[in-house]
Amino acid sequence: MSKTKTKMFWCCQECGHRQLKWSGSCSACQKWNTFVEEIETKAVERYAEIQVSAAQPVRLDQVQNQETKRFPTGLSQCDRLLGGGLVIGSISLLAGDPGIGKSTLMLHLAHNLAQLGLNVLYVCGEESVEQTALRARRLKIVSPHLFFFSETNFEQIQTHIERLKPQVLIIDSIQILYKSEIPSAPGSVTQVRELATSFMHLAKKLGICTFLIGHVTKSGEIAGPRVLEHLVDTVLEFEGDRQHGYRILRAVKNRFGPTDDIVLFNMQSEGLKEVENPSAAFLDERVRESVGSVIVPTVEGSRPLLIEIQALVSSTAFPTPARRSTGIDPNRLALLLAVLEKRMGYTLYRNDVYVAVAGGLKIVEPAIDLGVLMAIASSFSNRSIDADTVVMGEVGLGGEIRSVPRVELRIKEALNMGFTRCVLPKRNLKGLSIQGISLIGVERVEDAIHDLLS
Repeated sequence: MSKTKTKMFWCCQECGHRQLKWSGSCSACQKWNTFVEEIETKAVERYAEIQVSAAQPVRLDQVQNQETKRFPTGLSQCDRLLGGGLVIGSISLLAGDPGIGKSTLMLHLAHNLAQLGLNVLYVCGEESVEQTALRARRLKIVSPHLFFFSETNFEQIQTHIERLKPQVLIIDSIQILYKSEIPSAPGSVTQVRELATSFMHLAKKLGICTFLIGHVTKSGEIAGPRVLEHLVDTVLEFEGDRQHGYRILRAVKNRFGPTDDIVLFNMQSEGLKEVENPSAAFLDERVRESVGSVIVPTVEGSRPLLIEIQALVSSTAFPTPARRSTGIDPNRLALLLAVLEKRMGYTLYRNDVYVAVAGGLKIVEPAIDLGVLMAIASSFSNRSIDADTVVMGEVGLGGEIRSVPRVELRIKEALNMGFTRCVLPKRNLKGLSIQGISLIGVERVEDAIHDLLS
């Protein structure tokens, strides 16, 4: 580390793109006013003291299958999300909006792991030890195996990690920590990248299950360089609607289990409680025979869910009608409105259209297209859809209804919740035989509207 070279450069705080001169917008991510000046310190002999590993290439048929060592988190749904529990030496990234409950979730997890006799080190860089302990007492968390440490300097944290040798490490948050050898400010691209790399080496070397809590930008993306998401084993997003009290933990990336799976929590005065049956929770406040309401079976990861899609179509006095959506991609909504206007002759250009997924859930899969379209058609025609009917299918630009994957899993969830009728793409009926529910196949949008709103 004795021979160093210093160079100035401009770094984008959104994507990590670097260049020698400042510019108003980033040429990589097209974001404006994101460049900050940083100092890059390159060590000529940075890896001089690292010994060359004795590892040798191994043929595939000679690799021995070893069962991954895991231990439970004490939360059954989280264990399912993670693929069976926490993997020793894994590193996970948890991100979410401010105040959504990331620290509360980590305290619950730390308490459950400490109850198993594991030493847990909670580095609370954003709060003092007294503040974190006050929240822990409010959540009735008391354990001699849970340690709190308020520090932002990585060297000090590393010293206590090597001394305490915890089995679980929680960093709250990585954007507040810094390395003294790097001249950049805490939260910069360089600091976050180097810190994530160092924590990854510590996790793999000492076999520590590490959780990094990360901030998000105002657009909802994880703050810091994209390499942060590539370095970790698991990326978890914590989201939800604060007005409803529901919180959703979503696995965006998982090297040891399924991806795009979710866990539903309910925020209560004593903390977060797992919801065992999300379909029943989302449909709990549903009003039967309501105009503009449709029940759609969707799949998040490996779990089927029944959600309620609501639509409101009202006349407007303005030349440009409003198009608003909650939990649905607005571009997809515009496409479905164009299909309705073209294929059914609906004069939606004279109306405001509002579409929402009840409960605060965000759905991105195209299998809900037909449900969104039917909710809009129901509100426009002021006719309700049968309350015991579920609708699913992808809608093409030609008005055709395309098939959806894992249709049997969706139908069984609807059957378990007491629904007796299902409208689905006609192509999905091939080889499908389920007793107790009536299956109606449709090929075009016109057929679905005729069957449901006639």
